[in-house]
Amino acid sequence: MGQTYQEAIENSNIVSKTNLDGIITFVNDEFCKISGYSKDELIGSDHNIVRHPDVPKENFTILWETILSKKPYKATVKNMCKDGSTVYLNTTITPILDKNNEIKEFIAIRYDVTKEVELKKVLQKKEEELEYLNKTLEQRVLEQTAQLIELNQTLEQRVQEEIVKNKEKQKMLFWQSRMASLGQMLANIAHQWRQPLTELSLTLFNIKKSAKASKMEKLEEYYKDSLEIIENMSQTIDDFSNFFNPNKAKEKFLLSTSIDEAFLITKKLIQKENIKVKKELDKVEVFGVLNELSQVMINLIQNSSEAFKSKKIEEKTINIKSYIDLNSITLVYKDNAGGVDDKTLDRIFEPYFTTKYQSNGTGLGLFMSRMIIEKSLDGLIKAKNCDDGLEFTIQIPLGE
Repeated sequence: MGQTYQEAIENSNIVSKTNLDGIITFVNDEFCKISGYSKDELIGSDHNIVRHPDVPKENFTILWETILSKKPYKATVKNMCKDGSTVYLNTTITPILDKNNEIKEFIAIRYDVTKEVELKKVLQKKEEELEYLNKTLEQRVLEQTAQLIELNQTLEQRVQEEIVKNKEKQKMLFWQSRMASLGQMLANIAHQWRQPLTELSLTLFNIKKSAKASKMEKLEEYYKDSLEIIENMSQTIDDFSNFFNPNKAKEKFLLSTSIDEAFLITKKLIQKENIKVKKELDKVEVFGVLNELSQVMINLIQNSSEAFKSKKIEEKTINIKSYIDLNSITLVYKDNAGGVDDKTLDRIFEPYFTTKYQSNGTGLGLFMSRMIIEKSLDGLIKAKNCDDGLEFTIQIPLGE
């Protein structure tokens, strides 16, 4: 009868035996099947062979204290199989006593409850999620209500902002079409201008020959000045034509070189208007088109000159300095021409906005300057009133 019970237990459960040191002395086929180990691998090994690393050491301390006190130990135990997978086994470990009531071995009977444990975990997680949803439902309703109220309150403002953005887009498209037209126009002007410039140079050369023959030294000076003006005019055509060229080449150039070139071109103007210029420039390279930055500076100098005239400034000064800040260089251009009113300052970079008489300006100067700084140099330009004049701040990134 005892043999029959033993067979029934072994056939329907996972059974193992260990000695007093926890060394496996017997396993049934079900134990091998669920653990993935063979009997040869298991018998003679410590029972820790199936121990899961997640199980706290305290659990095994309680286990050994229980069975060494000759009491059965019951628990759901997490074990690791040979392939690394996890199983949960309802386990009963019973001490087997000899005639002298001493422990001679331990027998463990287990059955697989892995599916039940996993389902319980899923159910518990769902219950926790449901509990969390119930707890936060009121708060989420309040948040959504607040968002709807804010949406209604800010709707009109956002509509206005979108209208402004669309106007800016339309303005930019209009500007791009005008840029294309201006580019073609400048190409035509350049073509028509070259021949008269050549003829003017030849005429001046003949004047020079006549002046030498007559020993008229003053005409020699006029000749040199006229040639310089013609060269600058020709260069200006090239610079503006290049501005409208989408394939213009960018390169590294010294910031101070570009600015010095602008002051050289406007030298006569500065001398004529008796403008004092102070420069403090770093020897640093930026990436872009040298002539285009020069054009920006020429435009600022010419605007200052116009402002000096209209405001009838006696002591005329232009200060320009640079300083390096992290990965960019900042250029500060400042005059003492009295500045502009706030309404003008807000619109100073708009296309076709000008404070000059219609015959004296188109309003493209500062807008083109902003286009050059932003598109050709990847920089920023800002304007503000300061002290007794207008200050322009140009920020250009260093390196390519």
